[in-house]
Order: sequence, then C-alpha cells, then structure tokens
Amino acid sequence: MIRLSKIWKTYEMGTQKLHALQDVSTTIEQGEHLAIMGPSGSGKSTLLNIVGCLDQPTSGEYFLDGEDVAQLSDDDLAEVRLRKIGFVFQSFHLIPRLSALANVALPMVFAGVPAAEREERAREAIDSVGLADWSDHKPAELSGGQKQRVAVARAVVMRPGLLLADEPTGNLDSASGRQVLDILCGLNQQGITLITVTHDPNVARLAERVMVLTDGAILREVEGRKVSTLDDLFSPVASGARDELA
Repeated sequence: MIRLSKIWKTYEMGTQKLHALQDVSTTIEQGEHLAIMGPSGSGKSTLLNIVGCLDQPTSGEYFLDGEDVAQLSDDDLAEVRLRKIGFVFQSFHLIPRLSALANVALPMVFAGVPAAEREERAREAIDSVGLADWSDHKPAELSGGQKQRVAVARAVVMRPGLLLADEPTGNLDSASGRQVLDILCGLNQQGITLITVTHDPNVARLAERVMVLTDGAILREVEGRKVSTLDDLFSPVASGARDELA
C-alpha cells in the first residue's frame, strides 16, 4: 500500500519558489489501478518520480508498504527500486546494443540473479508480452509497439508489486497502444498495483480511479468509468468530483 501525506515539492529559482506539488495526500491500495491526469507542468511526472523513489519531496510523508521512505538510505532506495517497483517510460529506454532478451534480463544482472535463472525468467517475461520470436532482435529492428512491450517485460521481470507507467502509449499508434494497455491491465488483474500518467481519457477510463492534478495540487478524483473528456475533468462543476470518492 502507498500512503502520501501532505507532499510538497518546491524548487528554488533565485528568489522565486516553484511549487511542483502542493499538499498532495492520497492512499493507493495494493492491486489498485490509478491514472494521473493533468496539463503539462501540473506535477504528474514529479509525483510519479516521488512514488517511484527517484526523487524525494521537499516536505510531507511517503510510506511504501508501511515503510517511511524518507528514512531509507541511498542503497536502500536503490534496492526498493530494483525489487519492488517496475518502470515503463514513453521513450522505452532500451539499450541499443543489447538484444530484446538481454534488455529484459538487465535488472536481474544488477540483482545478482544467476545466469541460468536470468535467461529462463527473461524468456518467460518476453513470451508473456508476445515477443518470443523477437527475443534476439535489437531495438533498432523492432517497431515502437514492440519496443514498449520489451520495456514492459523488463519492468516486471523482477516481479515487482508496483508498476509505474509514464505516458506508456504516447509514442505509439492506436493498435500498438491498445496491445500495451491490454498487457498492463492484465498485469494489474494479476495483482500488481498500476499507476499510469496519461493525457488520454481513453487510457484513464481503464483505471479504477483517476487523480486530476493542476498546478501541483489535486483538483479532484473521479472513477475511471466517469471520465469522458478533458474539458469535463477540468470543469469546476465536473461530475464525479473528489468528494464523491471520500
């Protein structure tokens, strides 16, 4: 379970202060699917980075599985990122010189998993995203959708309980995006907590809950099925407002 309490992220710019996040509080249950929406600069990626232990808040509390993240050392945080959290980014972040299989296996190298087990688990992961026949291909030989499926396989090969996806379909055509979303939703149905940052209402509708950010603060939270258009979400009289979920 994730618990965020009064999270602020502030950047000093000369004599000015920029509040990337303002007083963000929420709880995300194990196995939940949460989508985060908002305009550019609203704090979506900043919040995802804090949840993923890639960044730390200026103030506030973050508990992951009952553990106060602020009390963890750098080595502890690295271990949390390696073993508890999977990351999927819009731009894939695959290593060009490595095959798809080797890219998937890479987290296990850092975790010290024996070579034979690494190959077995990497092949299982790449097969689970429908790319068994492409395991020896390098990223330059793969389509955008295939690259993202490799990235998903890499993100879950360490069997994390939490999967963070930042605009996972942003660089994909609709058909490839649908394949990736089906895989992500399938992983969520298997019990993985899924948090997705998106601009797309069609992606947000797949989530149980949608958090809408503006200027670093939570504007409202709605049920995914109630998401229709972006205008509705940012309207001051939008249906399904945060109070309805309280």
